[in-house]
Amino acid sequence: MFLVSIFVVLIYQPLLNLLVIIYDGLLYAFPQYADMGVAVVIFTIIFRILWLPISISADRSEKEKKEIADEVAEIKNKYSTDPIEKKKQIKALFRSNPGPVAASAIDLFFQVLIAVMLYRMFSTGLGGSDFNLLYKFIPQPEKPFNLMFLGYFDLTQPNLFLNFIQSLFIFIAEILLAISSPFPTTRRDLMTIIFLPTISFFVFLMMPAGKKLFIITTIAFTIVLVLVKQIIFLYHSISRKMDRFALNRAK
Repeated sequence: MFLVSIFVVLIYQPLLNLLVIIYDGLLYAFPQYADMGVAVVIFTIIFRILWLPISISADRSEKEKKEIADEVAEIKNKYSTDPIEKKKQIKALFRSNPGPVAASAIDLFFQVLIAVMLYRMFSTGLGGSDFNLLYKFIPQPEKPFNLMFLGYFDLTQPNLFLNFIQSLFIFIAEILLAISSPFPTTRRDLMTIIFLPTISFFVFLMMPAGKKLFIITTIAFTIVLVLVKQIIFLYHSISRKMDRFALNRAK
């Protein structure tokens, strides 16, 4: 119960209040278009911007993990006839590189917390059971929140179409990440591209549509980031080639 209370006070309550503040802002500025789904999209974008430092750290950690994996392969090859020394060297390698493992663990931990938060929020919380968690400066809702996204998608119920869109976005994101990766695509990467969208389709099938909308917006944000990185990379590559061309002509 103590851990649950910490989760509610430090994570769930602030994010619930942020979502309600965004919804109230929409209701004030665009009352005819305001719904909780639009608030979720804005909320997700704000969250992902705040999450960028951790995402960047996770990207670096992923590269470091691949480098560590290569070193582990070298150790296994070097000490193939000495299992005791092999185990000792691998342990020493991981002890000297705690960053990648820690960053991945932190990222995974918070993703699980967010998943739990969203499930509670859209299953019961926004229906009224968690209104007692709204801060005092936020007025109690005078009428129920509009939980119909675009007037069509009930955010508290599973939705097959949004589930399909979520899996499609995961597929697109995995392809872009594989293409933009500085490391060669492995068979494991190809299996991930194929199976991850399929598995996610069935895993999230019965989840509330509000959670799916958060995931879709999150993946869309990731896709945009990857495309921006690729555009910047291409720009710098072309610039370097033009500089070399101009330098050669000057000679």
